[in-house]
Amino acid sequence: MAEKKSCCTPTAQRDVTLTPVNVDATDVTVDAAVDDGRMVKIDGGVFRMGSTAPEAWVEDGESPVREVTVRPFRIDPFAVTNAEFARFVAATGYSTESERYSWSFVFHLHLTKKKREELRKSRGVAGLEWWLAVPGAFWKEPFGPGSTIEGKENHPVVHVTWNDAAQFAKWAGKRLPTEAEWEFAARGGLDQQLYPWGNSVRRKGKFLANIFQGDFPKKDTGQDGYKGTAPVDSFEPNGFGLYNVVGNVWEWCQDWFSADYHRLRPDLTGNPVGPPSGTKRVQRGGSYLCHDSYCNRYRASARIGNTPDSSGSNVGFRCAADV
Repeated sequence: MAEKKSCCTPTAQRDVTLTPVNVDATDVTVDAAVDDGRMVKIDGGVFRMGSTAPEAWVEDGESPVREVTVRPFRIDPFAVTNAEFARFVAATGYSTESERYSWSFVFHLHLTKKKREELRKSRGVAGLEWWLAVPGAFWKEPFGPGSTIEGKENHPVVHVTWNDAAQFAKWAGKRLPTEAEWEFAARGGLDQQLYPWGNSVRRKGKFLANIFQGDFPKKDTGQDGYKGTAPVDSFEPNGFGLYNVVGNVWEWCQDWFSADYHRLRPDLTGNPVGPPSGTKRVQRGGSYLCHDSYCNRYRASARIGNTPDSSGSNVGFRCAADV
């Protein structure tokens, strides 16, 4: 197995703290938000959370395996799309943190060679040189000024911080899933399998998720059909009917991130919600930039954390709700 390295999602390290934005959630309608009729009801139960497989990252807190109980809940079958987020913005006038900070992280291969060379001089990320802090990049212009989401209305919205995702969920009358809910749903009823469909990343030679193929981070061959995000209903759903729970985009969860809280409090196994505070929020599922030569985190148990004000071109979310 390849040497394990740190994750490929950068932290913003913003110099300025923004005043929190609160949306008006009093006028939520099914037409304006995501149709609740599409949400998948998960009956809940006991499952084995985490992993001790060779691919698991101990430093991320992926182990030990522990039995966890999750109460019934509902979850979106798809990540929130550009079209859905556009309706939210139109209804509320909400301005994302990427817009207000005036920049966000973009994967270098999605920029022209000239732009890459220009930005590397002053807006690169040490140790993660394939990420560039692009001025003007936000959800509607994902690669910077002049770019567009036209034709990608059914792709997952990106460049959203945890704070943005929480505001959308509030407007839609929903919430972000807890980490335990997310993993329970992502596993699709399977026990301790690496992926939502089993233990092999391919089936009959066919890729089952949108991940990076080729020489990371220099060349993405797009063998799975995509170089960048894919439509949210791409590939086959898991056993619960959820699409793209691994690969495509990282998904924000409700919990604060800790690599050892579940070890320090092994008694918290009933509907766990993570530590009461922290500096980072949980992200799950990996993205189109995950590659087993560098960041093999496109697995059901894989987890990372990032600050609630961080954003990038491979980060999105899906919503959950109580039953």
